[in-house]
Amino acid sequence: QVQLAESGGGLVQAGGSLRLSCAASGRTVSSSAMGWFRQAPGKERALVAATSLSGTDTYYAGSVKGRFTISRDNAKTTVYLEMNSLKVGDTAVYYCAASPKTWTLRIDEYEYWGQGTQVTVSS
Repeated sequence: QVQLAESGGGLVQAGGSLRLSCAASGRTVSSSAMGWFRQAPGKERALVAATSLSGTDTYYAGSVKGRFTISRDNAKTTVYLEMNSLKVGDTAVYYCAASPKTWTLRIDEYEYWGQGTQVTVSS
């Protein structure tokens, strides 16, 4: 079992930055692919960024590529999402998730989820 807890969300002006953290307990995230997803009101939850077990493979949604960076510290069992040049369209609840697979981009293969953290970007 894995427990995930996100932190770092908040209110920021467009163009600003935030850093989300996801702390894991239980089964270590050092054996899992990790992803950040987001869900805006009225929209489906979508993958924003993912990192493989080794950290050598990463994925970014087109809308965030070049602005967001995912990283992991397996020793600290923590995954981060650095978000720069934030836009109003980035407003959503952001969720951290862990998969038992070493690498996947499929939302249905992420079994463990955090409670989410709200990110609001104002114009």
